[in-house]
Amino acid sequence: MKVFPNHGKRNLRWKLLLGFLLLAVTAVAQTRPGGFVHLIVINGTINPVTAQFTHESIRVSHEKGAQALIVQLDTPGGLLASTHEIVKDILGAPLPIIVYVAPSGAGAGSAGMFITIAGHVAAMAPATNIGAAHPVGLGGKEGDKVLEEKLENFVASYGEAIASKRGRNVKWAIEAVRKSTAITEAKALDLKVIDLVAADLEELLNRASGRVVDVLGEKVELDLAGARIVSLEMRPGQKFVNLLADPNIAYILLMAGILGLYLEFSNPGILLPGVTGIICLLLALTALQVLPINFTGIALILLGTALLVAEALLPGFGVLGIGGIVAFVFGSLMLFDVSGERLVVDRAIIFTVTAVASVLVLAVGYLVFQAQRQKPALGKEAMVGKSGQAMTRLSPRGKVRVQGEIWNATSDETIEAGEKVIIRGVSDLWLNVKRA
Repeated sequence: MKVFPNHGKRNLRWKLLLGFLLLAVTAVAQTRPGGFVHLIVINGTINPVTAQFTHESIRVSHEKGAQALIVQLDTPGGLLASTHEIVKDILGAPLPIIVYVAPSGAGAGSAGMFITIAGHVAAMAPATNIGAAHPVGLGGKEGDKVLEEKLENFVASYGEAIASKRGRNVKWAIEAVRKSTAITEAKALDLKVIDLVAADLEELLNRASGRVVDVLGEKVELDLAGARIVSLEMRPGQKFVNLLADPNIAYILLMAGILGLYLEFSNPGILLPGVTGIICLLLALTALQVLPINFTGIALILLGTALLVAEALLPGFGVLGIGGIVAFVFGSLMLFDVSGERLVVDRAIIFTVTAVASVLVLAVGYLVFQAQRQKPALGKEAMVGKSGQAMTRLSPRGKVRVQGEIWNATSDETIEAGEKVIIRGVSDLWLNVKRA
């Protein structure tokens, strides 16, 4: 019998190679190359742009086979109509939606509360809060009590329906609307308003794994541990409009537009202030379409601007100017229907813009007033008051020299040749003069 001394070594090599392959396959499987979730970040007010972005993100996530969509939320609130669109999309989503209030220090105020409890999984990061969902009265004021009561009842029942659908604390959802209750993440977890608290996205996926959620009537068990996180971004146009939806930016654009047009009308033909003002006003109007504006605030701002202009052009002895500044400030403070602490214009910006606008308008008005009081520099009117010299005897007619020019002149008194004269008036090509 023949002996092959290398046979055992070959078997050992094949076994080692096979072992390495098994390890590689296991490692690849553990990385789960096909397992991924999509992530979108909503940081700011809830408006038509964020509603459109959420709708598109749900569609794209489903089409690309994402295991879930994470909505990272930090909002003071926003428009009820846009909130309704987002909640409707989440409740009817064909894949699991995880709403995550983050990072630490973030909040889900007002509209954010409805979006959070609508998620298949509701989560919050440490040191966050949720609630304060009482609706703001129409026009930003108390208004009709019956209308306010109807609005409150509608929003309360809306929160009740969402919480009931997701098996969350219905009683608290109603209190968040009627009593404007707000709570921390720990209290929210204790009251079963949310499902879990997670410090970061990795922990969120690990803790969400194993949960069974209802997706369009079908029970789905989440298996998200170790899944890749793929971020979805807004389109450039959406980012731009969403940027304009910041109350501070919208307010600055509105003021810049008003001041630009004022400068153009005060000094026709400059063009640059007018063109800039129109562009700023159009951008401001775009922003105001996605923000809950208070028309009383707009009216007060326009009234304040009109009073400042009137003070600059009329002798109001400061009364019109003071009234304009007061109207300007109150209009700025009331410009937006606030549904959260951050859905307002920063006070420092208001007072700075008011001061700059007041100084600018009054300065332009003062310059216009001074220009109106100045003597004409050209034409017949510019000759009045100038001095000259009699070239011939004026009794009553003769000739005078004024600024190197010889003019026919008349006088009510006899003036001898060589005497100094002062022009009193101009009629056709004749000067009426008197002895200097």
